[in-house]
Amino acid sequence: MARKEKNRIVHQPPLYSEFKPAGVAARFLNQIELSLDEYEALRLADYEGMSQDEASFEMDISRPTFTRLIEKARKKMVEFIVTGKKLKIVDGNIHFKNNVFKCLDCEQMFVMQINETVSLCPSCSSENVTNLAGGFGHGRCCVDHED
Repeated sequence: MARKEKNRIVHQPPLYSEFKPAGVAARFLNQIELSLDEYEALRLADYEGMSQDEASFEMDISRPTFTRLIEKARKKMVEFIVTGKKLKIVDGNIHFKNNVFKCLDCEQMFVMQINETVSLCPSCSSENVTNLAGGFGHGRCCVDHED
């Protein structure tokens, strides 16, 4: 019997969660799903330039697990680029450290710790604020994880 996957730590939710080739309607494209932990592995290794040891520490996973994760994520990204499929970032076994809120009126984005919340935009005082971690079904579970 396989053991339960350990939740991985993701710094914050991605700002965008769907990508597609220009000039093709999304309904005509096959979809590839990239999990949030695969996204975080790509962000840490390829965007932030961390070593696998550093990145695995950030995500609270073993280095061999990180190696498998990054290889799987890179394969999906190459498939997305080469075959022109739609890419969607989806939930996974993760907990966020931080959250991103976006004002739907002035489009200002702001990062806060996962245990903080906001009801008014600090820029324009609008109540029309969305919670990006909540869009992935996260929030309270991530706060509870910090204890």
